[in-house]
Amino acid sequence: QVQLVESGGGLVEGGGSLKLSCAASTDIFSINAWAWYRQAPGKQRELVASITGSGRTTYADSVKGRFTISRDSAKNAVYLQLNSLKPEDTAVYYCNGGPSIAIMSYRGQGTQVTVSS
Repeated sequence: QVQLVESGGGLVEGGGSLKLSCAASTDIFSINAWAWYRQAPGKQRELVASITGSGRTTYADSVKGRFTISRDSAKNAVYLQLNSLKPEDTAVYYCNGGPSIAIMSYRGQGTQVTVSS
């Protein structure tokens, strides 16, 4: 069973930055697709960013130009750099991995991001 552990969340002022990390218990290239989702209270879960084995990335329109997904095979980690944060980015952020974006077999416990205005 693959385990994912997120870290890096916290409280930040609007306009600030955070870098979320997702540590995987396996070689990250053994999993074809990675994604970060977020869920705010009372809202549906939202796909924020994804990266496939080929390195293709996608982003939600709401975060394009501000967030960057990346991975480091040496550290078996996937990252999400959050810049120019806005209060509406406040949510629990989850790391997910699986054979495709449509099939996310693994999910971490989440890390809270809170952006103050």
